[in-house]
Amino acid sequence: MRLRRITPFLWYSKDAVDAARFYCRIFENSRLISKNPMGCTFVLDGQVLHALNGGPVYPLSPAFSLYVDCRDQKEVDYYWSRLLRGGKPSRCGWLTDRFGLSWQVVPRALNGTLHGKDPAGARRAREAMMQMVKLDVAKLKAAYRGK
Repeated sequence: MRLRRITPFLWYSKDAVDAARFYCRIFENSRLISKNPMGCTFVLDGQVLHALNGGPVYPLSPAFSLYVDCRDQKEVDYYWSRLLRGGKPSRCGWLTDRFGLSWQVVPRALNGTLHGKDPAGARRAREAMMQMVKLDVAKLKAAYRGK
């Protein structure tokens, strides 16, 4: 597999290979490419990532997250429930998995509601989103429509 010019590089305190295996079980078209005691290289749905067992010097934080583009609520529910196992929910579709990596699990409908042609609808959708933990497509659309 040819590496892309720019590839995310994740610094884990430990358990980089376990994290990669966890993610590969969740996402289709994913696999562990290589591993060694220092870390691994893996592919998540076509995106190559490197992971290092670098120790606790630089912990993962929400300053870097992986964004999961979900077609619909069913996909949001699928990825949310699996990535959250052992992790912590945040707000607005964000969560931190059990390995400390932050994820945004986002339905495509969010873009249409936050950036729709109706400014008042977009404001209502944004306000609704700010009250959510896991994003809810039906509630976002209802807020946009003013219902």
